[in-house]
Amino acid sequence: MTDTLAELDAWLDGNWDADLTVAEWWQRLGSAGWAAPALPVNAYGKGLSRSEAIAVGQRIVKRGAVAAPGGLGMMLAAPTIAAHGTPEHIERFVLPIVTGQQAWCQLFSEPGAGSDLAGLGCKAVKDGDEWVVNGQKVWTSAGQIADMGMLIARTDPNVPKHQGITWFACGMRQPGVEVRPLREMTGRALFSEVFLSDVHVPDDAIIGGTNNGWAVANTTLMFERSSLGAGGHNAVSIASPGTVAGDLPKRVGDFVRPTGPSGGSGGGGAMAAGAGALFIQLATENGAIKDPSIRQDLMRLHTLNEVGRMLSLRLKAEKAAGRDIAGAPNIAKLSMSEIMRQSRDLGLRITGAGGMLHAYNGKERVKLDKASGEPRLAYVTEMALFAQAPPIYGGTDQVQRNILGERALGLPKEPNDDRVKTWAELPKNG
Repeated sequence: MTDTLAELDAWLDGNWDADLTVAEWWQRLGSAGWAAPALPVNAYGKGLSRSEAIAVGQRIVKRGAVAAPGGLGMMLAAPTIAAHGTPEHIERFVLPIVTGQQAWCQLFSEPGAGSDLAGLGCKAVKDGDEWVVNGQKVWTSAGQIADMGMLIARTDPNVPKHQGITWFACGMRQPGVEVRPLREMTGRALFSEVFLSDVHVPDDAIIGGTNNGWAVANTTLMFERSSLGAGGHNAVSIASPGTVAGDLPKRVGDFVRPTGPSGGSGGGGAMAAGAGALFIQLATENGAIKDPSIRQDLMRLHTLNEVGRMLSLRLKAEKAAGRDIAGAPNIAKLSMSEIMRQSRDLGLRITGAGGMLHAYNGKERVKLDKASGEPRLAYVTEMALFAQAPPIYGGTDQVQRNILGERALGLPKEPNDDRVKTWAELPKNG
């Protein structure tokens, strides 16, 4: 790892320039393999482990450069396409992701197919050399700024439900795609619902083969659980990738910011990972640290984060030895959910009544910060409100436990006939 960081340092010495545009900087970073170093070498990566890739991202920020583009393209689409796509797919889809030229969203969940994802009903019908898609998706993170979507749709209703699904790279900026943001109780709208009406997707935008989308989707879900789980979070830029957000033509030096609890966008896991130091600081300043139960809960939160970090290191060692840890991504995802719950409860205990005040937009936040005299309260409150989401998105805690029971522990599945009957014959939700 020392040699890798030395190579990175030398590369940064010759390539970082604050006067470049965001697009120009990310083009250099991504095409050189430093934006997504965990990807294979043949997919614009360096073939590094997750922990090594995190170290690379942190080094880039420590050196005063702007980090790699964030978002679901980097987290999910690029590694999935690298695993299942062709060399042409990698050039066509992965390169624009690692260079920040395209932002992606995930078109998986539906109103009637969330935890039972394989029961999805969004359909794609072949028409010449393309497919026509109709259906609805929901809980689509960043759908309003996405150029592309990871779409799974039903391409054969007359086989068992897991066998008739296909994974498409679907253009989001085309007629027939309607994105409606869903406002959360935090005041933000990170998620959307998406309506697809006669949307056209080329046949050569299928990743992994027709009707093989369930296997491809499981790869995407594996990367999602690993990325969201406890044990380390990569540094990502506060500049947004893609053509919609409008950051690509801006001066990259203007996005050099110090990291901390109020910056970055690593999701719930990253938010919780940065909470411990803030909680200690707040508790020390307001005297709550004198409460032995507060100190005990601070240590419990620290321990949970350390266990997650150790799992990541253990998985790295197992991979290096050619082995694996069954269910590790699911364990990490469950750990992150518990860390978020602990952070919610502890943060509100430390801040007391002040933690119950919340602003729902930037203007209100300025007023609230001025009135309270403590801008850190906004972080504690937003995390408390947001804590209900991580145990649901990326696969609910209950789904993670089922997977661990069945695939890691070998427990019997619930009796059902969904692998025998065709999707068309199965009862539908709602």
